[in-house]
Amino acid sequence: MSAVLDDMDSRPGSTTSLLRTVVGLYLRDAGGWMSTKDIVTLMEALGTSGTVTRTALGRLRKKVVVLQESRNGVPGFTLTEGAATMLARGDRRIYNPRSMSESDPWCLISFSIPETEREKRHQLRRRLHWIGCGTVAAGLWICPDSLRPEVEEILTDLELRTMSTIFVTETPLVGGTLQDAASKWWDLDAVAALHRDFIHEHGSGSGNGADAQGQSGQPVEPSPEAFATYVQCIDMWRIIPYLDPGLPSAFLPEDWPGAEGTALFSRIVDAYAEPSGEFVRSMLRAS
Repeated sequence: MSAVLDDMDSRPGSTTSLLRTVVGLYLRDAGGWMSTKDIVTLMEALGTSGTVTRTALGRLRKKVVVLQESRNGVPGFTLTEGAATMLARGDRRIYNPRSMSESDPWCLISFSIPETEREKRHQLRRRLHWIGCGTVAAGLWICPDSLRPEVEEILTDLELRTMSTIFVTETPLVGGTLQDAASKWWDLDAVAALHRDFIHEHGSGSGNGADAQGQSGQPVEPSPEAFATYVQCIDMWRIIPYLDPGLPSAFLPEDWPGAEGTALFSRIVDAYAEPSGEFVRSMLRAS
């Protein structure tokens, strides 16, 4: 099985999660390698000490996200091949949130896995959940058909493809309402809470004022503050596009906050991505 998975276990805002976000945002743009000193300097802009950052780097090594590598006698880190693939997939999710129309097809995943393979069964359920699939029954899961390539990848990776069957179908015919069915298949309350927490933390009424600055008409200047705002935004947002399947409106409650959260995220990216990137590039040039 693949050693590198999309890391959803690190709590957003924790040192390990923030470091993973910094690595995902800037290590590739830096040519695939960054010195330990520069990584520590970037994390200091997020309020993390060098000692704590080095400990977190050790955790990312154990997760097979980075490899220690010295260049010209300078210690540093590079991405593993698996992590590069994972981050590219994450980019597609983070910056292109899903939105399913009512006419789009669905994917059903049926599987029967023997007790001797119960660990793989546990891993399959965990990974299907983390890409936004819903549970119809113990051995029957559902997701937008746009997720089918990722489902196929998971089944192949766990060597369970021969124990599973995939169906592509139109909108399921349910006994009650589609909203009631969706609320049973997905934990929509938990996904809505993620959106609302993001809006509360990064909206115009928040203490950090990220959204307010982004709409003020004044360009955001490259600075440690712009870098910190952007990294913290991405770090908090990055799990939402995985858990939110982007269901059609007929499946969602009327007060669903997904559109508001997505629009807020887009405004922050427009305002802060380039100033944050320029801050990092200027710091690397000066090191």
